[in-house]
Amino acid sequence: MTRPAPRVVETLNAALHRLFEERPSLHLLGEDVLDPYGGAFKVTRGLSTRHPDRVFGTPISEAGITGVAGGLALAGDQAIVEMMFGDFAALAFDQVLNLISKSVTMYGDRVPMPVVVRCPVGGNRGYGPTHSQSLQKHFLGVPNLALYETSPFHDPYAQLAECLDRGPAMLFEDKVLYTRRMFREGVVDEHHGYALLGGPTGWAHVSPVDGTSADVVLVCPGGTAHRALDAARLLRARGLTTHVLVPARLYPPDLEPVLPLLAGARLVAVAEESTEGGTWGAEIAARVHTRIWAELRAPVLLLSSADSVVPTAPHLEAGVLLGAERIAEEIEAAAARSLPPRAPAAPHVAAAGPETVATRAGEPQTFEPEAAGPEAAGPEAAGPESAGPVAGVPVAVPKLNNNDTAYLVLRWLADDGAHIGEGDPLVEVETSKAVEEIAAPAAGYLRVRAAEGTEAGVGELLAELLAEPPAAPSPGTSAPTAPERRVAAPVPAPSEEPGPAARTHVLDRSQQGTAAVVTRAHREVPAAFAAVEVTVDAVLARLRTLSEETGAEVGLPEAVVKAVAAAHPAFPHLFGTLLDERTVRLADTVDIGVTVDAGNGLYIPVLRDCAARSLADISDDLMDFRMKAFRAEFTAGELSGGSLSVSLNTEPGVLLVQPIVMWPQLCMVSVGGPLTRLVLTDGVPAPATVVTLGLAYDHRVVNGRDAVAFLRAVADALNDSEQLVKLIG
Repeated sequence: MTRPAPRVVETLNAALHRLFEERPSLHLLGEDVLDPYGGAFKVTRGLSTRHPDRVFGTPISEAGITGVAGGLALAGDQAIVEMMFGDFAALAFDQVLNLISKSVTMYGDRVPMPVVVRCPVGGNRGYGPTHSQSLQKHFLGVPNLALYETSPFHDPYAQLAECLDRGPAMLFEDKVLYTRRMFREGVVDEHHGYALLGGPTGWAHVSPVDGTSADVVLVCPGGTAHRALDAARLLRARGLTTHVLVPARLYPPDLEPVLPLLAGARLVAVAEESTEGGTWGAEIAARVHTRIWAELRAPVLLLSSADSVVPTAPHLEAGVLLGAERIAEEIEAAAARSLPPRAPAAPHVAAAGPETVATRAGEPQTFEPEAAGPEAAGPEAAGPESAGPVAGVPVAVPKLNNNDTAYLVLRWLADDGAHIGEGDPLVEVETSKAVEEIAAPAAGYLRVRAAEGTEAGVGELLAELLAEPPAAPSPGTSAPTAPERRVAAPVPAPSEEPGPAARTHVLDRSQQGTAAVVTRAHREVPAAFAAVEVTVDAVLARLRTLSEETGAEVGLPEAVVKAVAAAHPAFPHLFGTLLDERTVRLADTVDIGVTVDAGNGLYIPVLRDCAARSLADISDDLMDFRMKAFRAEFTAGELSGGSLSVSLNTEPGVLLVQPIVMWPQLCMVSVGGPLTRLVLTDGVPAPATVVTLGLAYDHRVVNGRDAVAFLRAVADALNDSEQLVKLIG
């Protein structure tokens, strides 16, 4: 089995250990960096045990720590300073600005200043206004001071070694990255790979594996890289190919290796988490404009977090910090305004701007007209009076995820015949789990072609946007509609209107989406159910030890997911999809959906390739899912493609849960809460912790005997000591 890539925090720790072995004059200073604590984020774990005379736990004085480091460097030694939080680097600003940076050149000769100030930065952890900032921009432009940022692409050993050799320097480490895995061997995902341009401390260039050239080049520091990759995936679904550039060194930037890529793009954007104004992105934009202004088709787009302190409450924090959805939305809008490639106009043709047409919902395409005259462009281009909505602009069903070929039309957000502005929300559709909103690709009068409650296939017509108000249909006729695939059962009208005292509850969007999915599951899947009880004391004890060893919060949900994945080779048909009455499509990888409910709706995001990943890795994803559920920010891709699902109901006292098979899957496992039982051990009654494992299954494919055997296999993996060692590793 392929060993998973190390986490960023592990590579940082390994880099420090290697540097301490190679550089006998290297020291590290910081608060709470000594073992067994090993720093607030465990980056320095083990260093003080191995090098007790060169690792110093210091008082709480950032200015003092940085000043001592500068003194060590002036005396011929090397020093790394750890700020417990990067926000506190503001307290050391005087030492950075007036001691370690100026000492390089203020004594007549150039003086080596091998000092690195490490700064954990960034939000998305709920740490609040003074522990969540990205302060990189405040250190830009300080003479002799270089700025670096960790990334999932760059080896931190190479970064730290270069920092010390060219020092002084600051290394910014986004806190969210610590538990993320490094990318390696040029692979990002099934659609994207990466290469390093300009050496190990150059640029990571992420591009599609099929070699598609860039419509958009998105430049970002390492802490924003995962959001940039998520935005690239969103933009890919909307018809824009995005390449991502991530530097190892923020300042001074070396743009030479990437200028050809930037010059050939339809749009260049820079995304960073700091607030706008005097940013690293502005520095990049200024240099790009100076170097390749003639080749740019639009000004560089700058994307930052909101002009605000970073709140503690997760939903408020998410509203302030730059996220993948906003990156994708602003890039899509800016790309639609970009100029076509520069080309000399024919002598007899006047210069013409780009035209924009809508090929499908949410995907405007820009092109250069072949001729600018009214004869070529048609009557719509005859003059300014013709500017406005294009007659009959179709709104087709876009491809929202790879799991579905049709979606349920939930609700029209505008009345038939109403005038709609470009970009206005038009309709909500339900995928296999998520509710997606489709916006108007152009302005016009709405003519609805697919009724609420019907299913519409990808590419089918949802509506048209007309230049003139649609005429009412003649008596006895009706407007054409898309082929009806399924109509939801009408809700019977109440026998009487509720009185003034009547209380009602209206389902929100998330509840409506859940209702649509479970209704379909009940209607289409002939489900059966089986359950077994399993003792979990041994696995819980081993998980507590594993949590202490890895720093990850590993619990029973992660163990159940791994145990279910381990049963895949023996029960492949339980992880399949029923294609017809005789055929089951088997899954190549074990992608398991897990239920997550943060009080604002039920979600079933998918954990990918569970058989090949560690418990700690799965724990990281589950924690990420819980935060996304709280913020209601899942993408359709994260909620689709599972081969089997697990319903987690592990609150104490939950005896039994009978889940619903989530079509088109065939099975859903349920996990109850821990219960205490008295069991006989060598004839002596003793307390034991048990949980109930259930399996809801599609009886067309899975028989009761297979269901019970599958549950026994999962239970044995959690209870049998020999199998438990293999499961947890």
